[in-house]
Amino acid sequence: MQVLLINGSPHQKGSTYTALSEVARQLEAEGVTANLQHMGSKPIRPCIGCFKCFETGYCVYKDDPANEFVDLLEAADGLIVGSPVYYAGPNGALTCLLDRMFFGKSGKYALKPAASVAVLRRGGASATFDRLNKYFTISSMPVVSSSYWNSVHGTNPDEVVQDLEGMQVMRNLARNMAWLLKCIEAGRGTVPLPEAEPKVMTNFIR
Repeated sequence: MQVLLINGSPHQKGSTYTALSEVARQLEAEGVTANLQHMGSKPIRPCIGCFKCFETGYCVYKDDPANEFVDLLEAADGLIVGSPVYYAGPNGALTCLLDRMFFGKSGKYALKPAASVAVLRRGGASATFDRLNKYFTISSMPVVSSSYWNSVHGTNPDEVVQDLEGMQVMRNLARNMAWLLKCIEAGRGTVPLPEAEPKVMTNFIR
């Protein structure tokens, strides 16, 4: 079993990395492989709504890591996305990446457990947490909880590790993710998957 962890900060080894590393260590202790990936600091294109991905399964743009992350998530059993808080929301480059990872491709990820992590100095965690979780709840991905909302406080890695409750929340998130993945694996072949109805889309303007 493998969990993909996406470091959605431009800083490869900063506060978000520190929080996700605590999750990764606990996942490994639970016997689950942690694949911690940095999205990089180079520009990431936004989705332009061309719908080409509905035909190919990949984004039409190939000059940034979006398609690489599509493959990484398809190969993984679970997902955890971490982001710094910018103006009470997630990093804009990360949401560009996630828009293109999920739009037209979310069927590949259905029923894979997922969670988000917000890393911040002071405020904005709840809005960031809510924004990131919406990618999962529209994609039939079970959202994994912890012992508190998944946030860690600190302006740098040294401060993050001093947030003892936040770090405990990261470990409990990993434990819950590992437990759910093991339950899914144990039920594979014996518990039928939920019935998938044909997609219905209702437009409110005629």
